[in-house]
Amino acid sequence: MRVNRMLPLATSAVVVAMASMAGAQDIARADTVIFDLDRTIQDPENFNWMTDGTGIRRMHGAHQTMWEPLFILNYGTGDLDPWLATGFEANAESTQFTITLREGVTWSDGEPFNADDVVFSTEMALANEELTAREVATLRAQVASVEKIDDLTVRFTLNGPNPRFVVENFGVRIFGSFLIMPEHIWSQAENPATFTFNPPVGTGPYTFTSAASNRAIWDRNDDWWGAQTGFQDLPEPLRVVFLESGGEESRAQLMATNQIDAAQSVSVGTFEAIGFQNDAVIAWYDDYPFAAADPCARQLEINTTLAPWDSAEMRQAINLIIDRSQIVNIAVEGATTASQTMFVEYGSMAPFIDAVVEAGLGLSPSADVAAGQALIEAQGWTRNGDYYEKDGETLAVAIHVNSASVEYTRTIDVIVEQLQRAGIDARSVPVENSVFWGEVLPFGNYEMTYSWLSCGSVNEPWTSMGRYTVADVVPVGERSPGFNNTARWNGAAAEAYSAIVDQMEGMPLGDPAIPGMVAEAYGHLAEGMPFIPLVQSAKLIPFNTTYWTGWPSNENYYNHPFHWWNTTHQMIHNLTKAE
Repeated sequence: MRVNRMLPLATSAVVVAMASMAGAQDIARADTVIFDLDRTIQDPENFNWMTDGTGIRRMHGAHQTMWEPLFILNYGTGDLDPWLATGFEANAESTQFTITLREGVTWSDGEPFNADDVVFSTEMALANEELTAREVATLRAQVASVEKIDDLTVRFTLNGPNPRFVVENFGVRIFGSFLIMPEHIWSQAENPATFTFNPPVGTGPYTFTSAASNRAIWDRNDDWWGAQTGFQDLPEPLRVVFLESGGEESRAQLMATNQIDAAQSVSVGTFEAIGFQNDAVIAWYDDYPFAAADPCARQLEINTTLAPWDSAEMRQAINLIIDRSQIVNIAVEGATTASQTMFVEYGSMAPFIDAVVEAGLGLSPSADVAAGQALIEAQGWTRNGDYYEKDGETLAVAIHVNSASVEYTRTIDVIVEQLQRAGIDARSVPVENSVFWGEVLPFGNYEMTYSWLSCGSVNEPWTSMGRYTVADVVPVGERSPGFNNTARWNGAAAEAYSAIVDQMEGMPLGDPAIPGMVAEAYGHLAEGMPFIPLVQSAKLIPFNTTYWTGWPSNENYYNHPFHWWNTTHQMIHNLTKAE
């Protein structure tokens, strides 16, 4: 790692940014927490998050310090921790949800936050198709109407049953939530789609100071409602900065020299190099795998319509040949773990993972090549030299892979080698990001590919399992809906699986029957094997304890460590100045 060569560039970038900060107000480094940004801030004067489909107008501090969520999902417990709201109730059919708001919340300009803001923000989303942010589109698809019961009570009526409504829309399930906007400001906008909302106003303990393409500065509001009402103490940092680091080598030097406090994800080698220079830097785990699990576990997708992979036995053979521990050790440098099931391995998912494993359906981290070859041979294939052959054809497979990440290509390189050794003429087909997501996956233009399409379930199983039901089967060449069932899995096992999963869809969260149903459905999934779970996705996020302690970790598990998410409010409130 060429860290020393990157030091002058990284230092100069921070000096420029710090000079800009000092111009706003003189706040000491020891009172400032600095988060790493992995991208340039586009249009830093625009805070209209509702037209943003990728988080670019939120993740440089807006939804981490200024815009607070109603609830925050705890990945460890599966609970919805109350924030701007205190609770909710659903009717028996899960078609109406009544949310109670916290008393005493105010916007940073002193106006009260109440049911009028929630109703206004929701109706604005429902009425404006040009508001295209993912959270806006999700809410618009689910909500039929919203009404104010009183100043602190709002009732949502849905288009159909959805027991996951609150966590999906207001619980920061993944990355963000539907953010409530101040009616007294947004009601003055002529066009919500072009309104820039600058200066922005939120309910959070920080207010916007300034932004440029490489950094955003937020300063503490000592009149924050949470401290006034006793909900939370004022956070200790006087200033929060989001600073573009410029890449892995640069962020390594910024972290090693105490110029940032929280970095974006790095490789194991880079993390260890940082540690040699700065022993105050920590990660989720003290030792391997170091990294925390990302919600999107990795898997091998299989097009079940193409021979010979239209045979479930052939798909099962691939599963047996794959050595997951080798992927962990070689492709990801030991920074993750082999998957036992399709699910991400959070504490909130443990009941469902345990049910699958206890049913004897858990995956092995190691390969059983002989068993896989036996399945291939039972299908009429004969090993002839390096490869299996049948009716004059060599057993071969092309595996498409998104070339945007070294992780992706390394993983497929490992799998290709494993399949080659087992007698399958496998090859990697790298394609650029836009082709992968625009042409390969949605239209089924692949035999196998590397992806994470089971992503979604973080506290309940239906969101991920519902992606593989027969209701989503479309012919190859037609776009699969929402990337669901791109495998085009169909047949008896798929029908049986779908019947159970469809029944789960409307059941209340926490229903004690669900783990058993998951195991039963998973038996059909294992029989059909439309995809092969591989490893957990890893995010190795370095935190610096030189100035601040209280960072999330496996030992200090108040929530996950993804500081570009709407959950960062919890993180900032847990920080204390280092001794």
